[in-house]
Amino acid sequence: MGTLFDFLTVAGFFGLVIVFLVWTERDRRTLLHFTISGVVLAVANQTGNAGYSAFAFILIAAAVAYATVVIFRPES
Repeated sequence: MGTLFDFLTVAGFFGLVIVFLVWTERDRRTLLHFTISGVVLAVANQTGNAGYSAFAFILIAAAVAYATVVIFRPES
């Protein structure tokens, strides 16, 4: 773990876990949505480490935005 993308994505994973445990109802639907964000962060890490920095930053931003939308979605 030595690149910027390693630190950013691990921090993102850690943030997803904390948010899931503290600010959600811990249901399966939310867990599935957070798993999608986690997979996008993993892809961003590999993409950034391969040298595609701009695309990796876009993926990281997309994962954070998606998780934020999931957290603040209206209850149905």
